[in-house]
Amino acid sequence: MPKGYVIGRAKVTNATQWAVYSAKASEVIRQYGGTPLVRGGQMSVGEGEGRARNVVIEFPDYAAAKAYLFSVEYGEARKLREGAGEIDLIAVEGA
Repeated sequence: MPKGYVIGRAKVTNATQWAVYSAKASEVIRQYGGTPLVRGGQMSVGEGEGRARNVVIEFPDYAAAKAYLFSVEYGEARKLREGAGEIDLIAVEGA
């Protein structure tokens, strides 16, 4: 069965508030069986619009990735992030 991934690109405007969100989101990631593969670090834009902070989280399957992203628990973490930046998040099925 293919793995599932949550991929995010973010622009952080309030690092202190974002850190609170990140800590809560990390708890929820573990709860849904996720493993962060990419979290920040160096990046280069090869094409299109890039954002400074990027994440890739691996889940056992696509259903688990979606369950995390749309969970009540992650929704609580998301509220902690309001006003601290912008983020695009998607769930995708691996190859």
